[in-house]
Order: sequence, then structure tokens, then C-alpha cells
Amino acid sequence: MLMIRMQRIGRKNEAHFRIVLTDHKNAAKSGKFQEILGSYNPKEGVVTMQEDRVKYWMSVGAQPSDTVYNFLVTKGVITGKKINVLSRKAPTKKRKELKAA
Repeated sequence: MLMIRMQRIGRKNEAHFRIVLTDHKNAAKSGKFQEILGSYNPKEGVVTMQEDRVKYWMSVGAQPSDTVYNFLVTKGVITGKKINVLSRKAPTKKRKELKAA
């Protein structure tokens, strides 16, 4: 099964991520991917994506990871509700804010 997921690149303490198409059996750091579909810079909060290629691969049957799915919903590429990707075991400030809302 094909997956659209993030692959970490960049130096220590300067994370950048690629959004890649890969087989679900490949490790995220293996470097074995079929196509680069975009990038994400968490420090600036910038997500760039080739929306037409993402739509094509999803029509063929590729499944996005939860975080990539949330990016696609935010960008308006697909419609739906965001998926909660926070850990259930460790309550954080964000989780408390979500419960309050």
C-alpha cells in the first residue's frame, strides 16, 4: 500500500520535512520513496504541496498519514474533519485546551 507521509531532513535542531510518497513497509528515514510531493518547515509553519499530484496519488489508492491528512484538510485539498494526532497518555497544554473547547 502506498503512503503519503513525512520524512525528516535538516540538521539537528533545524528540522525540515519532505512530504513523500512511499510504500508503507519502507522506514521513514530509509530514503526509499517514489516521489517528493511537498515540504514542511515547522519553524515558520509553511507547508508547500503539489496538490494535483497528491490528488492523483490519492485517487490511485495512496493513504495519507494522520499529520499529512490534517495538512490536506487545512489547505483545502480534501474535505473532512481533522484527526487528533496528540498522544492520549501524555496530557499537554494543547490537549487541555481542546477539552475546554
